Amino acid sequence: MRIRQIVLAAHDLPAGRAALAALLPLGAPFRDPGVAEFGIDNAVLGFGDQFIEVISPTRADTACGRHLARHGDSGYMLILQTDDFAREQARWAALGVRTVWNTTYPDITAAHLHPKDVGGAIVSVDEPRPAASWRWGGPDWQVQPGALGRQRVLGITLRATDPQALAQRWAQVFDRPAPTAVANAWRVPLDDGFADFVAAPAGRDGVAGFTLAVADPDAVLAAARAAGLPCQGRQVELLGAQLQFEPLQRLTSTAPSTA
Repeated sequence: MRIRQIVLAAHDLPAGRAALAALLPLGAPFRDPGVAEFGIDNAVLGFGDQFIEVISPTRADTACGRHLARHGDSGYMLILQTDDFAREQARWAALGVRTVWNTTYPDITAAHLHPKDVGGAIVSVDEPRPAASWRWGGPDWQVQPGALGRQRVLGITLRATDPQALAQRWAQVFDRPAPTAVANAWRVPLDDGFADFVAAPAGRDGVAGFTLAVADPDAVLAAARAAGLPCQGRQVELLGAQLQFEPLQRLTSTAPSTA
């Protein structure tokens, strides 16, 4: 279970994509025509061998539109990569975890889990074939050279009225070790990353933000300040999400949570 793609929802897709690209040196954006099925448009940008996606609704009464109406621009979804989709399916069946969307292509199998059965965020679990490939990044994506290609999404932070209970549920659904207390959060380890769960007022459950390891945190923070984005320490608010920027050598186990 490894983070492969994170998703932000924005009212204005071009503005959201431009704001993200101004902050981070990313791969060329890919527009996935397949997402029209969900009533959205998107931009998928390469980040190491992972991806950051921005989505916006293109018609009324979509899941993305309802999310934006409740939360505004914000973190929306997490896509995890597995090496054995059939194994995950068997566990979900035993736990009574439903799926709301499934697809299979020769190069990938994917399922979106029912948000009410997981909690905290929309989560997709995908098995690409071969493992290093990623259909959702487009046919021409490449890992950037040098340090940029080693950048990665370290973690996701979720708010919950009962963060320990939600962390325990994620550990169960995704077959991870029991959560541990880390600073102000309950942490569930992922492969090469983590999911942190922090306390939130009632009705504010959802994605708080993401932790990213970047080649040059100082340059990212300077770009954020130049763009007038709210900054505190290494944390920047972008599209309603708190993005924590860490240097590449920072260990996953010690990276702090966004709040």
